[in-house]
Amino acid sequence: MKKLLLGLILLLVTAAAILWFVPAIQLTSLRLIEQQRAGLSHEQVRVRDLNIHYYQGGPANGEVIVLIHGFAADKDNWLRFARHLTDRYRVIALDLPGFGQSDHPVGSYDVGTQAERLADFLDTLKLGQVNLLGNSMGGHIAALYAARYPQQVKTLALFDNAGVDAPHESELYQRLREGKSNPLVVRQPEDFQQLLNFVFVEPPYLPQPLKQYLAERATDNAAYYAQVFQQLVERYIPLEPELPKVTAPTLLLWGRQDRVLDVSSIEVMQALLQKPSVAIIDGVGHAPMLERPEQSALLYRQFLQTAH
Repeated sequence: MKKLLLGLILLLVTAAAILWFVPAIQLTSLRLIEQQRAGLSHEQVRVRDLNIHYYQGGPANGEVIVLIHGFAADKDNWLRFARHLTDRYRVIALDLPGFGQSDHPVGSYDVGTQAERLADFLDTLKLGQVNLLGNSMGGHIAALYAARYPQQVKTLALFDNAGVDAPHESELYQRLREGKSNPLVVRQPEDFQQLLNFVFVEPPYLPQPLKQYLAERATDNAAYYAQVFQQLVERYIPLEPELPKVTAPTLLLWGRQDRVLDVSSIEVMQALLQKPSVAIIDGVGHAPMLERPEQSALLYRQFLQTAH
């Protein structure tokens, strides 16, 4: 019995060591844990010529919420946020083409093209009218989709979205205007912490081996993300002419300390939308669903309940 117990202890210690020192395994394990806590399964579907990966969870007959991530991100950004929604809503979080595990097609990744790919994805799943939520670039895409297909959107939520000319220039756009490097593109591993500090007020804790792994992975993708960002700039579609076409109730939720996209963007959008609501979270940066998942989800649920 003692030998069996000792063997079990050694097995557990070995497993823990592997998880700690093999960051790829650690990342996969953490992702699976968060998936289970959120009640999400990993799915994929063929949409025209593209294979799209997505999470799905919640009651099959529940109202549908579709979550769209931002630049250089993926569907994992929504895991902790979705945990507070799947008790009532059917939640779908996709990897946009060119990001995460979805196919990376040769061609354009501008928001107009991605909005049409989103339309194809939603049509393939036959979801009907949906509650659409996007963050950053994903918010730009969501708003454009809602303007083009107003009958398909029950509510729209935009978390720190791109696409409008803010009255007060953000730190990101000031840096780019001055010819400085883009902090959203990690060109060397030591830049990864600077990225976290730029996006978050309080960056999430990451064990050092995992942080190093993510930094190296981001560095490997630097040229690709720089190219995608350049397409977003060169093929920019402003939302100002599009927002009046949005008929759905719309939540504008922002982190007050966002350095990527300034909170003053709300002033522009609120005046153009037919049915706007506003929520600003103090002490939060560019990704409220990551930095304050429970609070962001609560504000979003309150919006859904009052919008219907």
